[in-house]
Amino acid sequence: MGFSSCFGVFDSRRGKTATVTEGINTNNVRLFSYHSLRSATRLFHPSNRIGRGGFGVVYKGVLRDGTQVAIKTLSAESKQGTDEFLTELNMISNIRHPNLVQLIGCCIEGNNRILVYEYLENNSLASALLGTERKNWHSQDYGKCQELDWSKRAAICKGTASGLAFLHEDAEPRIVHRDIKASNVLLDENFLPKIGDFGLAKLFPDNVTHVSTRVAGTEGIEDGNGNGIPSSRVCVIGELTKKADVYSFGVLLLEIISGKSSSKAAFGEDFLVLLEWTWKLFNEDRLLEIVDSDLIEYPRGEIMRFTKVALFCTQAASNNDQT
Repeated sequence: MGFSSCFGVFDSRRGKTATVTEGINTNNVRLFSYHSLRSATRLFHPSNRIGRGGFGVVYKGVLRDGTQVAIKTLSAESKQGTDEFLTELNMISNIRHPNLVQLIGCCIEGNNRILVYEYLENNSLASALLGTERKNWHSQDYGKCQELDWSKRAAICKGTASGLAFLHEDAEPRIVHRDIKASNVLLDENFLPKIGDFGLAKLFPDNVTHVSTRVAGTEGIEDGNGNGIPSSRVCVIGELTKKADVYSFGVLLLEIISGKSSSKAAFGEDFLVLLEWTWKLFNEDRLLEIVDSDLIEYPRGEIMRFTKVALFCTQAASNNDQT
């Protein structure tokens, strides 16, 4: 029995449950009613909010069978119809990797577009390391929530790289994420990383994605030599290439190593952003000064290697001899 027969859409005009999936195979995507998700989140109560991303607000929910889930209410309507939307979600849910968040199901009723994901105990990297998400939604406290030693940070770097490489090279269809950032890297009970929100950019207009202002909307990206990467270098017919993901991953590595946000922190007398500051330290042979002061013990050689990989990811030129 398919999920469409278990989770229909209630049509108040006819007083019965009507399916929205006629002709669509939903074997990979569990269809939830709006009422069931409303109940799972206690009417989407603010105390259950656990994050906010480029696509909407995320709530912690508990299903009737006791399963904990993350429920993302999408903030913009898809540019596709219901059938096309479900087709895309079926493909996304079929993509499985240890370092990718698993999509469980969705709700499509009226204007509601809601996604249901597996729940990860330690929230996002932004919350655990950078303190850029509030511990409590009503609190102004943005302090770090977790102490991450280098072994955990190294595992986060490697796991995120593995998940991103899978999306680029092995997933079917292959996916350019378009929004690699700390709030989209979630951590399980052992602080192992899983990339979230992959595949969603294709479902929405370009102007609702975080990356539209992060990369595509900028005048360009600068490498360590001050050379600008024009927008055309990271865009192909309006679609961001893997280069944009690799660039964002490089910046993410620097955030993990430094414990600082690339968008909020400023360094030195010139108030440089994190990437500019790292290049300055590299050119002055002071690269280890980037390391988070919370890290008491760490392998110097490995930190240097990870930092140089980050710089390599953010370079425009093909000649990368200096790293």
